[in-house]
Amino acid sequence: MSTYNKARNLIAKQTLSVCCDNLINCYKVILLISLLFLSSCSQNPETFIQHLEGYWEIEEVTLANGTKKQYRFNETIDYISINDSLQGFRKKLKPGINDTYFTTDDAESLVLKIENDSLNVYYTTPYTTWKETILEASATHLKVSNQDKNIYVYKRYTPIELNLE
Repeated sequence: MSTYNKARNLIAKQTLSVCCDNLINCYKVILLISLLFLSSCSQNPETFIQHLEGYWEIEEVTLANGTKKQYRFNETIDYISINDSLQGFRKKLKPGINDTYFTTDDAESLVLKIENDSLNVYYTTPYTTWKETILEASATHLKVSNQDKNIYVYKRYTPIELNLE
């Protein structure tokens, strides 16, 4: 092999080595940036609070053992009301037509608390108390986990509107 070819091969090997080192460093930087981005994307539970108020219809329950139950039709819906001091109530309602609801005087008192980067709801009735954790909340969906690790998925309720004219 000529001196020229030896020099060319040496230069090619060195160039490849530098490029590979730079490529590996680029991958490391991309991985680090990706991890930082993903960790910053976790939602702040305070942002969930603004979405809780209103009428919610259950869509699905996933039990702790993985069993899922879909709800295609619901006779009752939940109404959640929260005041500025993060207290309020949840009430079961039977929807009627044209934005009417049938209800009883029963309601579950609730208090919202942010604890350990989670939004927890503490419920109280004359008979018992319990806690649920809000996993997700948006204008259209609500996802809640209870102490038994069952997960409840709700959708925003749309009233039944009939034109009776």
